[in-house]
Amino acid sequence: MGAPADDLDLIGRRTAQRTSVVRALIDHGDFVGARTLHGVLRTQGARVGLNTVYRTLAALVDAGRADVVRDRGGERLFRHRPFPEHQHYLLCRACGLSMPVDSDAVEAWAERVAAASGFGEVEHTVELSGLCPRCRTS
Repeated sequence: MGAPADDLDLIGRRTAQRTSVVRALIDHGDFVGARTLHGVLRTQGARVGLNTVYRTLAALVDAGRADVVRDRGGERLFRHRPFPEHQHYLLCRACGLSMPVDSDAVEAWAERVAAASGFGEVEHTVELSGLCPRCRTS
């Protein structure tokens, strides 16, 4: 099964490599680093270069089809976003568990700041991390 057609349409020319990257990201289901995703693809026998993985993930983020967070070491982790709505996550620093969180207050605040400043096309990044209940008791 290929990657969703609309995701591929949003990021440029359709290639077998891009299709493989998008499908692997969707199948992973959680946040994953580009190098790890590249390793998964190589294990599956896909002939995709690491640069193609990075470029495809960046294009998905730009198109609103992937969320990105940073882990404790600063590595960018990506997760497929099936719908264009912006989402924030709470990420466990120990095991990597991620949970979507209600971010209406953050979104409203960002809109107020943009309106008050006269800025347009304002983007923001909010990263929440901690220890999940399982890791806190370990």
